[in-house]
Amino acid sequence: MNLAPLLERWNALERRLRIGIGAAACASVVIVAVALLLGRDTRVALFANPLKPDQLAETDAQLSAWNVAFAPSHDNVRVDAGQRSTLLARLALVGVPHAHVVSTSEALSSVGTLTPQAILDAQARAGLEGDLEKGLRGLGGIADARVIIAPARSGLFADESPTPASASVRLTAEPGATLTPSTLDAVRAFVTSGVAGLDAAHVTVVDDRGAYNGREQDDAWDREHALQSALDGAFGAGTTIVRVHIERNAAATESHDVKRSPDRQDAISRRDLDERFSGEKKSYSRRATTEDRGSDVHEERTTLAVGALARVSIAVIVDARRSLDVEKIREVAAAAGGYDPRRGDTLSVEAVAFERPYGAAPQPFAYALGVLGEAIPGVAFAIMVVVVVRVAARPAFVFLSETVRRMRLERETPSSASSAEEIFERLRGEPPHVVAAIVARLSAPLATVVLELYPLDERRAIVARLARKPTRLIAALDAETFVR
Repeated sequence: MNLAPLLERWNALERRLRIGIGAAACASVVIVAVALLLGRDTRVALFANPLKPDQLAETDAQLSAWNVAFAPSHDNVRVDAGQRSTLLARLALVGVPHAHVVSTSEALSSVGTLTPQAILDAQARAGLEGDLEKGLRGLGGIADARVIIAPARSGLFADESPTPASASVRLTAEPGATLTPSTLDAVRAFVTSGVAGLDAAHVTVVDDRGAYNGREQDDAWDREHALQSALDGAFGAGTTIVRVHIERNAAATESHDVKRSPDRQDAISRRDLDERFSGEKKSYSRRATTEDRGSDVHEERTTLAVGALARVSIAVIVDARRSLDVEKIREVAAAAGGYDPRRGDTLSVEAVAFERPYGAAPQPFAYALGVLGEAIPGVAFAIMVVVVVRVAARPAFVFLSETVRRMRLERETPSSASSAEEIFERLRGEPPHVVAAIVARLSAPLATVVLELYPLDERRAIVARLARKPTRLIAALDAETFVR
């Protein structure tokens, strides 16, 4: 490749044009470097250990719900390095991701044709337990579940009775959620239907606080749910917290009440006492009179069995930051919670400022500021591109146009033309630097004749272009040596 013609054309350009083209090239390099720097991924892996597909999907869903920027991979999530510790703490508080449990397909994937039947049954049972645990997550406020299945076993001896299949379920409720009796019945029915030959009476459900028995639960959960739903509907969700406690009789009690009411407005009975003493006759007399006018007798006997409702305690906590009417909330709580002061029920409504560690929805100004901060790099890059194009477009277009036209003239102008007039006619109207580049390729006699055909002013401009000195680098090396 011969660079001598290109260097000659470059030197033939005006100084202002060369400066513009060089500035445009430098600006293009800077823009590309900035774009590569801004586009470089500086995010780090969120978890130290790889995630399973179900754990990865759960983490992606939670981060999307929090509107956190992340980049998922096949076994992990990449987030901003400055947010990694905070996100790990928040995910730990909400229990995400859950521990991976083996499903039936995973448990039986390693089973071969020579696998013993006992191991095959154990693997199938472990897979079934994992399927039930995944199905229970998120049901009625259940954050996580652990299921253990004990298969049915026939008696080994003639006098030994068979043991039916049984199951144990350990539940973990979501923060602030309460497992109602209906939820526990649903859990028991779900496990019973998932295990062949399992009776609902042989399913034990427990949580972090102890054993559950949905049939023996009182209506505290129903009252609390009804009252919470009423307050959320009237004043908005998240403005109140409701807790209901019910006390029941530990022993049977009986009360007997007898009431008498008079037939008339007078008293039911009257008693008179008349005492007299005479000093002359030395005598003493005493007379007592009792009068009963009749009455209506009302006799009432009340018997409270063991476990009967004795008292209801209702506590309602109101967010003080919302400036709600506490008296109206008290009236709603009394009506929806079944408050009865004659029974000795208690109702407490207090306004307390709620603690919200992660804040509410972002304010419009903060949201707009965040969007602006994310858009600044793109806007700056676009402005830089517009400026570079505005500055360098015209010089670059002029340079390309002159180069194409010069190449066309060099291709059309013979280097050994027999007529100087023919060359002059082809170069008529061309600028001095283009004529100088073409004339420099002609022989000295022919170039002299061509120059003589130009007027004096144009000839001086062309000769000035021919007399321009090359740069030191080109003066020291010829074109072929420079290319090598």
